[in-house]
Amino acid sequence: MKACWVLGLGMFALSASAQSPPRLPTDDVGIEQRLDKQVPLELVFRDESGQPVALQEFFDDKPVILVLAYFRCPRLCSLVLNGLLDSLKEITLASSTDFQIVVVSFDPRDTAELAAAKKQAYLEQYGRPGAGRGWHFLTGDKEAIARLAEAVGFRFAYDSETGDYRHASGIMVLTPTGRISRYFYGMEFPPRDVRLALVEASRNRIGSPVDQVLLFCLSYDPVTGKYRMTAMTLMRVGGVLTALAILGVLLLTWRREHRKARRRAAATDD
Repeated sequence: MKACWVLGLGMFALSASAQSPPRLPTDDVGIEQRLDKQVPLELVFRDESGQPVALQEFFDDKPVILVLAYFRCPRLCSLVLNGLLDSLKEITLASSTDFQIVVVSFDPRDTAELAAAKKQAYLEQYGRPGAGRGWHFLTGDKEAIARLAEAVGFRFAYDSETGDYRHASGIMVLTPTGRISRYFYGMEFPPRDVRLALVEASRNRIGSPVDQVLLFCLSYDPVTGKYRMTAMTLMRVGGVLTALAILGVLLLTWRREHRKARRRAAATDD
């Protein structure tokens, strides 16, 4: 627990500068958190080959990173995917073996050919063997897109003047059963936070003992979409340290008394 205390000194200061979820000037665009909501896994989309596939097929015993991003987006969606890629390259957990990544286009005009090209480009940059089994780029019709977006609280709007979409940026982490576990906002996702979210969503079936210590020390803040050391966590860690200190004093006292008793017994025998 000493590691928690040291970690807390740095994390508590950093948490003060954490950014809030992106706020846009229109009510029809943004991300509304729906933590623990069940995503409709029966929804059918099309994979990179154009074949129909239900979301259920990507949910087995692994957590899922879900990204809503359209493939013809001139800038923001690529920045989100690039940020996710940068984060995943920094962690030892790997797609297909530890988690799945599902990228769903919210533009019904996107095609399977565009999805296949996006997948190929990101797999080449990710560079890990077998990653293709864990990265999925899907397209769909308006109804399926609308239902999925509604379930995860992702609001976007079509701009008829530009032919593009206005939308916020972020990713979601889902449990193996399809419940929303965590949200991350923006275009950069701290590798440590993404890893912890995957470990939590997996119900600790992946990860290491170090992850368990970090999860004890840090708490997810749904307002900022970040893991940070909270006052409650500091109090909890302080309580544990105090209890350990008291236990140490009692143990030390017991050992001293035990040695004294042995000396007295030895002196009596002499």
